[in-house]
Amino acid sequence: MTAQDIQSEAFKLARFRSERLRILGILGFVAVLWIVASVRALYLHGTNQTSMWLRGSGMAGVFAVYELLMLWVIQRKAKAEKDPPAALWAVNIIIETSLPAVSLAFLGNSEIAAPYQPLASPAVLVFFIFIILSALRLDPRLCHLTGVVACASYLAAAAFLGWDPSRLRAEHSAVAQTAVPMYAAILLLGGFVAGGVAGEIRKHVQAALREADVRHEVERLRRDMDIARSIQQGLSPAASPRVAGFEIAGWSQPADRTGGDYFDWQELPDGRVVVMLADVTGHGLGPAVLAAMCRAYARASFGLGEDLRTSMERINRAILADLSEGRFATFVAAICQPGSGHVQLLSAGHGPMFVYRVNRGGVHEMNAQAMPLGIAQEFLSDPPLGIDLQVGDMIVLATDGFLDWSNPEGEQFGTARLAKAIRAAGGLPPRQVIATLYDAVVEFTSGTPQKDDVAAVIIKRTSTATASGTAG
Repeated sequence: MTAQDIQSEAFKLARFRSERLRILGILGFVAVLWIVASVRALYLHGTNQTSMWLRGSGMAGVFAVYELLMLWVIQRKAKAEKDPPAALWAVNIIIETSLPAVSLAFLGNSEIAAPYQPLASPAVLVFFIFIILSALRLDPRLCHLTGVVACASYLAAAAFLGWDPSRLRAEHSAVAQTAVPMYAAILLLGGFVAGGVAGEIRKHVQAALREADVRHEVERLRRDMDIARSIQQGLSPAASPRVAGFEIAGWSQPADRTGGDYFDWQELPDGRVVVMLADVTGHGLGPAVLAAMCRAYARASFGLGEDLRTSMERINRAILADLSEGRFATFVAAICQPGSGHVQLLSAGHGPMFVYRVNRGGVHEMNAQAMPLGIAQEFLSDPPLGIDLQVGDMIVLATDGFLDWSNPEGEQFGTARLAKAIRAAGGLPPRQVIATLYDAVVEFTSGTPQKDDVAAVIIKRTSTATASGTAG
């Protein structure tokens, strides 16, 4: 994969930073080399050394100006977030990598015999600095090109100094003559080794950038989920409704930061109070949004004061347009008449639902009267249930998160255990009933994580009072 194949802006910026670091490394190396050469020239005090130092200083100065110009170009391209042209990289490699060859050809020591100058000059070692630093370009192809240019320019400099391939078999200086191709081959190989290193560095940089992108996305989603959770919590009733003769409580706990289960209550125009519990399939942000929409549709529909079945038909039509294929919502509504023990209940595919009778000490499970919302255009339903509660009786509405929660052995809590927990908590206030049910599930599951949202509503007949109340 080449640099042009990568569309990541973060990777592009990483390449710019790496190229700046490479240029600064070259400038630092040239500065150190110039200092060392200056100290050597002062120590030797020779006319030849002084001449070489002057020529070398001039060459180093010109090269430093060129590298500073390249650094300026890179910085401008980085600010504009544009890649330099491919031709610029190639020309830059040719100019940079030819510097040691130029030094070898024109700054050689005349005291060394000509056949040995391509081998004995320190300039040969400088090739490897440029080859090593080429790995910072994060492009194996450019490293390969660096190796090719180093090999070719070294052979050209050696030829300028007198190396002749036709004399490789001659006895005179045969070792020196044959060593030059070996040095050239090493330089070429060094470029391909640097390319392999650059490829590995590139992979690590890409992996680090992907990980950083993932962390950033996760953090963004976490913030969005926190916002959604606070909004969803704000939609939950702040207080229990005040209905004469009843005590009502609701509670929910999503499996994620947000969930598709919700409960609500609303005072109807005639003074009655409707209590609702719904479960949108799935959990997370999507179902939470759908649950909020379902709540809005339910409040609007029940606010019209129509009968229970007509209101449910209206909710079904509205939510059907918002649910994607394969999604649906179970929904149960119970209308409480203040001062009366009569409760009218209609369930659209929702369960479990129980009635606890204090005199009999028994728990009776109720079935749904209609299909879940969002499945069919026509809302087909049996008549709503009419339930007469005596003092101490209660209706328990819960979502299937209670039933489906499994223990470490994979056994679900189930309907029978939930009914048993209801029976044991029958004499408690509604909020304590919910807490008892939840504690029973947690104890049974022995610490297994919650995989589905859980919610419950308790409607309990507490007295025969006839005073009217208002919903909270």
